[in-house]
Amino acid sequence: MSQESLIKFECTQCKKVNYHSKKNKKIKNRLELSKFCKACKGHALHKETK
Repeated sequence: MSQESLIKFECTQCKKVNYHSKKNKKIKNRLELSKFCKACKGHALHKETK
């Protein structure tokens, strides 16, 4: 994956970076997904970080 399109997802509860993904450059707003967090041991909202 190219570093330009690579984004990180951070858990909003424990602030750990758990997931990496690619993003379409045309989308300007930040993504928010409900993902499983290993540290919290449950589903939590993950927000895109730089």
